[in-house]
Amino acid sequence: MAEVGFNRILTLLRKERGITQKEAAKSLGISQALLSHYEKGIRECGLEFLTKVAAFYSVSCDYLLGISPDRSGLTLQIEDIPESDDRNDARYKGSVLPTLNKKLIANSMNILFDLMQQVGDRQLTTEMSNFLMLAVYKMFRMLFSANPKNPQSTFSVSEAVYAKYTDAEMAYIEAHIGAMLSGETPEGFTPAKNAGKLEITTQQVGDRYPLFATSLFNLIQLSEKTLRPDE
Repeated sequence: MAEVGFNRILTLLRKERGITQKEAAKSLGISQALLSHYEKGIRECGLEFLTKVAAFYSVSCDYLLGISPDRSGLTLQIEDIPESDDRNDARYKGSVLPTLNKKLIANSMNILFDLMQQVGDRQLTTEMSNFLMLAVYKMFRMLFSANPKNPQSTFSVSEAVYAKYTDAEMAYIEAHIGAMLSGETPEGFTPAKNAGKLEITTQQVGDRYPLFATSLFNLIQLSEKTLRPDE
């Protein structure tokens, strides 16, 4: 399914309603000039405006963002996503997708780490944590290195090798995790015995993590959409 931009959807909804930019802007509490910028994709709106648009046109935020083709099916409103422990989302004002994705990831991490705690295997928790930290490290360093003026002295691993080293170490850790979960562990590692006792269904996740389950399920949906872009 081809991705449709927010600006395009915003314009189509207004035209479907049969109203002018001036009329829509008045109803949404902004200037016609600003709405024109949103519809042309010149500027990116904030969360407050996104939720106003969703309410005004009776569609979900998923639909507005091009995440879901269904206007009212798998509805994910911004306000439905609970806050993680980090309350610094104000830094992302004016930018919708980073805030949405940040909440989905942070809330899903709460579930993942709680499941690790249920397994109660320190070695498994360490390996999984190291894998996640390396993923964050690599993405941060890629952004950092985009500007050659940023001081590479911040890091002890050289620019020439960090990406491949990170990939290799993540693959190594992933192999350890897989072995620990399957019971076929290499020397120095022990099986994560309690992992096989975890019963995980969508119903159980929803009941146990009522604040975070929606985030995890939407993260799964978005991830699988990325893995299968042509469907």
